[in-house]
Amino acid sequence: MDRILVAGIDTSTQSTKVRVTDALTGEMVRFGQARHPEGTSVDPQYWWHAFREAARQAGGLDDVSALSVGGQQHGMVLLDDDGSVIRDALLWNDTRSAPDAERLISDMGEQPPTVEETGLSDDRMMRGRQRWVRAVGSSPVASLTITKIAWVARNEPENARRVAAICLPHDWLSWRIAGHGPSTARGGAQLDALFTDRSDASGTGYFDSAVNEYRFDLLEKALGRKDVILPQVLGPERTGAHADPSIAGRDIPGGCIIAPGGGDNAMAALGLNMTVGDVSISLGTSGVAAAISPTPAYDMTAAVTGFADCTGHWLPLACTINGSRITDAGCTALGADYDELAALTMRSEPGAGGITLIPYFDGERTPNRPHATAALHGMTLANTTRENIARAFTEGLLCSQRDCMELVRKLGTDIRRVLLIGGGAKSRAVRALAPAILGMDVVLPSADEYVAIGAARQAAWALSGGEEPPAWHLDIETTLTGASTPQVYEQYVGYRG
Repeated sequence: MDRILVAGIDTSTQSTKVRVTDALTGEMVRFGQARHPEGTSVDPQYWWHAFREAARQAGGLDDVSALSVGGQQHGMVLLDDDGSVIRDALLWNDTRSAPDAERLISDMGEQPPTVEETGLSDDRMMRGRQRWVRAVGSSPVASLTITKIAWVARNEPENARRVAAICLPHDWLSWRIAGHGPSTARGGAQLDALFTDRSDASGTGYFDSAVNEYRFDLLEKALGRKDVILPQVLGPERTGAHADPSIAGRDIPGGCIIAPGGGDNAMAALGLNMTVGDVSISLGTSGVAAAISPTPAYDMTAAVTGFADCTGHWLPLACTINGSRITDAGCTALGADYDELAALTMRSEPGAGGITLIPYFDGERTPNRPHATAALHGMTLANTTRENIARAFTEGLLCSQRDCMELVRKLGTDIRRVLLIGGGAKSRAVRALAPAILGMDVVLPSADEYVAIGAARQAAWALSGGEEPPAWHLDIETTLTGASTPQVYEQYVGYRG
């Protein structure tokens, strides 16, 4: 009997990856990848071209029975009545909307406290943040979709007036794979065919994942109106559409189904088989600490975002804009490649001779400092060596992720196991220092494309119609151990403030 194939698609910041997978075992059968353009604003058409090229490299999708798309969260895709993209999508790492985030918070905090809010601070911004968190689990920061919509409304009013539908990168790509797009003279745009899942919707700033409802009143605060179409939010095992046969499923009786998809962080958690008690630290373009929680997370300091996951649980998450690019910056500063940077790091001692890097190269999201820059502290004539500087870069990367992990833990989230993934986890120095700085053993899954695996696993789930996703095996490369060095994180916190 021929095996059943599913495809997991990861449309990330940097590229689109297509992983054709055995639906029963999770074994990879074929793979393809195509790059995206650089920058923080991108024409979504590039994602479409990258998907088609990645699918071609993966041997095509004619024999695929189901597929799912995991995508970079928060990216704003605006469509007009015709289904055409109105302007380049603003991505999660575009910080131009930071002033709009502050305005949305301020507006929410303008009204005096209600009886139920007795005891809240008189500070308008603090009150506004707490009200946003109660409403949608998160307070606006520049990365969230709602702030980008507000930026367009304020700076491009003509474009704002044309908006008929708003979706996210993975929503848009799923919709295109289903055969939709700019309407023809005789057809409609079928904007009401847009669909998504609660994990990605929970990162917009206008979706309440506790009751699974859009907050059109909050969207109106950003856009100035609420007569727009938003993607239907589906459960994880549902079918959103069938793929256009010219794109996928041509050889499959009944065609290829498209599962709801999801945000990249939630898809990675699904690909890692994460359960309650697990936290993943992903070192990619951004750095992300995400835990599985059986209950919604409401962080009144607004440092942790209360996202949903892809299974019906929640995914409290703290994210840094600066991830593995910190290592890239270290290589550039020292004129070293990755192996040499690691070797230099390992020739220094914990604490880097007193040097600490605060690695906010592109501003920062956790903590929320969009206009910050990076800084090296504690440098003297005696300790300014290539070895100490290299170690300060590696320690700064891991300490910023320890910040994220501790914020999640403070919400009462149980952390029993840490999984380290992402391109940055390939560094020998990162692996050596991670247990010491994070303060516990670290599980290192075998290097793989976990967003694409999670998407494929969801596709297999939707295809089976079962109550639970298929039980695929997770390959573990090793478990990293080492003596804790709390003084390194304490030194970092002292300079970070």
